[in-house]
Amino acid sequence: MSFPLSHVTSSSSSSSLDAHGWDSGWAEAFAPYAAQGLVPGRVIRVDRGQCDVATADGIVRADTAFVTPHDPLRVICTGDWAAVDPEGAGDPRYVRACLPRRTAFARSTSSKRSEGQILAANVDHAVITVSLAVELDLGRIERFLALAWESGAQPTVVLSKADLVPDPVGLSYLVEDVETVAPGVQVVPLSSTTGEGLDVLSAVVAGGTTVLLGVSGAGKSTLANALVGEDVMDVQAARDIDGKGRHTTTTRNLFVLPTGGVLIDTPGLRGVGLWDAETGVGQVFSEIEELAGNCRFHDCAHESEPGCAVAAAIEDGSLPVRRLESYRKLIRENQRIVAKTDARVRNEILKDWKRKGAEGRHAMEMKRGRVR
Repeated sequence: MSFPLSHVTSSSSSSSLDAHGWDSGWAEAFAPYAAQGLVPGRVIRVDRGQCDVATADGIVRADTAFVTPHDPLRVICTGDWAAVDPEGAGDPRYVRACLPRRTAFARSTSSKRSEGQILAANVDHAVITVSLAVELDLGRIERFLALAWESGAQPTVVLSKADLVPDPVGLSYLVEDVETVAPGVQVVPLSSTTGEGLDVLSAVVAGGTTVLLGVSGAGKSTLANALVGEDVMDVQAARDIDGKGRHTTTTRNLFVLPTGGVLIDTPGLRGVGLWDAETGVGQVFSEIEELAGNCRFHDCAHESEPGCAVAAAIEDGSLPVRRLESYRKLIRENQRIVAKTDARVRNEILKDWKRKGAEGRHAMEMKRGRVR
């Protein structure tokens, strides 16, 4: 049974695919698989070695045994476009291949094996959901932003449960605080209870694929229900004491939005570990990297070097100390992650440690008057 490319792009059969994000680029990439008689579809859920795939003829259940690589970043994921056995090919049907991803949202796992974990694939917008029921954690927001920028998606920060901050002035200050750590990112105060901000976010996610990210209790499932227009996700109340919630969402689910576009809801993330996110970190802290370009020395550590533009900005108050400390922390963390998988980077870090150690010993000898 053949499945020609003209069939998968025809209006009669591709309406479901189009709703899930199918376009001419995906059709072109799928051409070799169409020639093999395979069916295109988008993965909307993965669990226990099987996945649900939205095809032109509806949702099918498929086995992923043929696309289970050793690299955890290459495993099939919600948002992937897959080549699936056609109807009548047997039971179960199989995913035979996945199309190359345009973008991928990944983090490091909480294990000590330094493995990456793919959270969502082919994402255009990353909505970072932050609850106003608890005190803002700007450092965590910066982490999410770094991963979002690194993925290739455009981030948006949603301050959920805005109805808990009835004072407009106080709410504006909270928005301003987040804007200072999110250059180039839209910050939307939103309440699923009152509907405030929902129209703004609906316009952002109306085209392309959006992934919802955040910790448990941030209100992602409630937000997903509001965007989809029906109760597609279970919702549980967060604890009053700390605003945290249990993992209402346990798998990554993809839904078609009534306004156009698709939405991927994800489980609450306990840890937000970086995974080779140097570019993303640089994007989040763009003002620091811009200042660093004006330092006298190209390898300035922004500590006690003469002519350091970053230190000058700290001195005059234009750059908050917390911001620089957060930048250093994420840079160090990212270097450690990369070093565990890249021997060249490990050697460079070791050389840098040795150089700084030698400089420190020399400075101590100078202080003691033993070096002339």
